[in-house]
Amino acid sequence: MVSLSMVKMQSVPVNLPVASTSVPQDRQDYAAITIAEDGSLFFNKESVSPDQLIAKLRKFKEENLDPKIFINGDEKSYLGHAIAVLDDVRKLGISKVAIETRPKSSAAP
Repeated sequence: MVSLSMVKMQSVPVNLPVASTSVPQDRQDYAAITIAEDGSLFFNKESVSPDQLIAKLRKFKEENLDPKIFINGDEKSYLGHAIAVLDDVRKLGISKVAIETRPKSSAAP
């Protein structure tokens, strides 16, 4: 299941996409994955390669009984990067995944 989230994260600053259907999410036992405009990846603010991301996700899942992942990225980043990250998360059996967005009211005119 994937949902849109308005959670303020401790992640690398990016220009989040806008969604009018965002809802607050539980921030307990979570990790943030950020996809920058240039496609670079960050796991909880730490720059990682795709292989390092998988290792970090595996360890995070081992250490948390109910792991949650919040994927956020710059609205100009390539959608394929977000899908690849989502696919990696789901392959590891982590089903609680949210895509971080900003509310429509805060969007630039």
